[in-house]
Amino acid sequence: MDDTMARDSGTARPLHLWIVGLLALIWNAFGCTDYVMTRMRNTEYLAGMMPNSDPNQMLAYVDSFPLYAQIGWGLGVWMGLAGAILLLMRHRWAVAAFGLSFVGMVLSFSYQLTHPSGMAEMDEGMGAMVPWVIMAVGVLLFFYARSMRIKGVLR
Repeated sequence: MDDTMARDSGTARPLHLWIVGLLALIWNAFGCTDYVMTRMRNTEYLAGMMPNSDPNQMLAYVDSFPLYAQIGWGLGVWMGLAGAILLLMRHRWAVAAFGLSFVGMVLSFSYQLTHPSGMAEMDEGMGAMVPWVIMAVGVLLFFYARSMRIKGVLR
């Protein structure tokens, strides 16, 4: 291989990119599954996710979301999945996808955090921490992708 081909191939893909990318893919695929199952009104799935809550109450709560929160939820999960795929492809647009995903999270969770569901499993204890954990992961993925872009790993 000559020098031109070596320069064109760019920076090698570090092992941590595979690890973070695959974990991000699994994490965001779960978010997309949750989104689809909720949108399909799958009460069996919802009952499995929150065994001590009424799935119909959960669906009524989701149906009460204003349009910006509904759009935010979809934007958050689908851009997160796109970001993970783009990260694994070493594409620079992973940064933008993770950024849009975080914007979606803020839109969705800003409503959820200011309008409790009335279901203890969601509003108390670990359930109350879930939005914060999701947003923390979203921020970390954005900054990781940005770092990889700055280092030239993403093209």
